[in-house]
Amino acid sequence: MTSTPTETATQGQAGAAAQVPELLSVVVPVFNEEESLPELYRQLDQVRREQGYRMEILFVDDGSTDCSWQVIEHLAENDPSVRGVRLRRNFGKAAALRAGFDHAQGQLVLTMDGDLQDDPAEIPNFLEAIRSGYDVVSGWKRVRHDPWHKVWPSRVFNWMVSRMTGVKLHDHNCGMKCYRSEVLREVPLYGELHRFVPVLAAARGFRVGEIPIRHRPRKFGKSKYGVKRFVKGFLDLLTVKFITGFGYRPQHLLGTLGLAAFLLGGLGLVYLTLLWILSRTGSGTEVVHLHQRALFYYCLAALLLGGQLISIGFLAELITAHHARSSDVYSVAQRTPAPPASQEQADA
Repeated sequence: MTSTPTETATQGQAGAAAQVPELLSVVVPVFNEEESLPELYRQLDQVRREQGYRMEILFVDDGSTDCSWQVIEHLAENDPSVRGVRLRRNFGKAAALRAGFDHAQGQLVLTMDGDLQDDPAEIPNFLEAIRSGYDVVSGWKRVRHDPWHKVWPSRVFNWMVSRMTGVKLHDHNCGMKCYRSEVLREVPLYGELHRFVPVLAAARGFRVGEIPIRHRPRKFGKSKYGVKRFVKGFLDLLTVKFITGFGYRPQHLLGTLGLAAFLLGGLGLVYLTLLWILSRTGSGTEVVHLHQRALFYYCLAALLLGGQLISIGFLAELITAHHARSSDVYSVAQRTPAPPASQEQADA
């Protein structure tokens, strides 16, 4: 098993995962899932009892308009390991996950959807992959039970994410993932960046793996995502690419684009100036009027754009330099013990 940032973990033996002593927090974002929650809890409880896990189940109600919260309250009353968090309105899946992460007490955190399409029986395989050395393990729905108009755009999106970020996973969109808690303390999560947590974690130096999981057909409700999900996903991909590639050196991108535009505009003006001089030397050519040439205005626009990009790059550098004073730009995996104090220091 290599130490590259992104790898594919082999599916382990379920029974071996029972040796994991850490508390496992299962975070389930919920939005109008009242029909599926009792059965999901039953399956999670069954896995917990069979494997002997220390597990807490954390349901995050993301502004449901049905009776999901009442179901969560009922489950929590009958099982102290079940906890519920109710958001004031629908903030989106990333916000619900962030709320769940903030309330989770376990050293390991597993996320899964509340619609029963994710199978709790896969939990031992996630824990086995974590025990093999990974910090993040993402599920791969190798066989998907979704309409084709969701499957094919998702495959294109996953290919784009893998190519642009270098984190080669088959299914970045899979909601079933397992994390070490230190990953979630370091990786920022806002907007709709929840699907990019493995990418952001890999950029921090954490080891990311993937295992194939079973995907089940939907029994209750309907999908909460439409076509606009892919538009937002592409925009978020551009954001993640910028954050991971230029988050602490924005001038490298903005300045490069600005210099390129400035150079093109300058060369164009030099060409037009030489053309104008030649037309004035009496060589017989027609006099060139710069304001009558479209290239003249293109060059001016390129110069202005280049100057603006460079200026924005400087402002971004100032903001980054100020922000970096209060946040680490690195991730420490381990520290050596502090050396013992010398006898002279002890006497002092």
